[in-house]
Amino acid sequence: MVENLYKDYLLVEKNYSLDTVKSYLNDIESFKNFLMNEGLAKDLLDARRERLARNFISYLDNQNFSKKTIARKISGLKHFYQFLVDRNLIDVNIFLTVKTPKIPKKLPHTIDDDAINYLFNSIQKDKPLGFRNYLILDLLYSCGLRASEIVGLEIGDIYLSSGQILVHGKGSKDRYVPIHDKLAETLKHYLSYTRVSLLAKGDDTFQKKLLINYKGTPLTERGLRVILNDIIKQSGETYKIHPHMLRHAFATTLLNHGADLRVVQELLGHTHLKSTQVYTHVSSEVLKEKYKNTHPRMINNEKNK
Repeated sequence: MVENLYKDYLLVEKNYSLDTVKSYLNDIESFKNFLMNEGLAKDLLDARRERLARNFISYLDNQNFSKKTIARKISGLKHFYQFLVDRNLIDVNIFLTVKTPKIPKKLPHTIDDDAINYLFNSIQKDKPLGFRNYLILDLLYSCGLRASEIVGLEIGDIYLSSGQILVHGKGSKDRYVPIHDKLAETLKHYLSYTRVSLLAKGDDTFQKKLLINYKGTPLTERGLRVILNDIIKQSGETYKIHPHMLRHAFATTLLNHGADLRVVQELLGHTHLKSTQVYTHVSSEVLKEKYKNTHPRMINNEKNK
């Protein structure tokens, strides 16, 4: 089956995560079912007419799929059929000329500095789980980590002497992210005391993963979300929080305080600058202040007053 060939390609050659591969394969299966249920083709290789791709998009639209979902499916299927063309399994990429629907640009929901500080202050650090939760919040907010990146951290990825951590990003792209002194001290205490007491609750005291759950086993992405929800609940706030919101807050805070866009790109682990540009919604006050202090006409006017 061509699906299995494509799966191996994504896992081995592209180094995509299992979740990403599963998403690609689900979209392919969805198109395959459409073709066979409608009697338009006997299999994926038999789909050789471009109108079949357009018919599928119309079908998705009628099923009330969002524009974002449809755009993602088009992108995935375009990539799949190009894979088939490159390997001479089919003559034409039927999705190549399909237009992707325009998606309204939405600014990422973020949390301001005051709200972040309130969350930090609401965590009780006198108990192991509370101290670990404080560390988690600081790693997410101060390093801009994805959920998969923070749960994937190992002890060997922490370099306290040089003040940085090694982050294993998407597509096996590693990057070093600096840590501030306070976070370094928190990590040092966690590694020396807190993590040891958490590991004692499990069977594997030689576990390499940095973050340990209440059972003494490695923290999962699901467990991470539960922890963030508990932090919100204990703080008395009512809004929902997820790891990516803290990643947004990390990027926005840096830009609002004058960081270069390309520096933020490197810290976030973005391959393309375009992905980082969504964070350039700097507050009007910051923009006005920068304009006032850098534009020559403004500077001269201030001197002449």
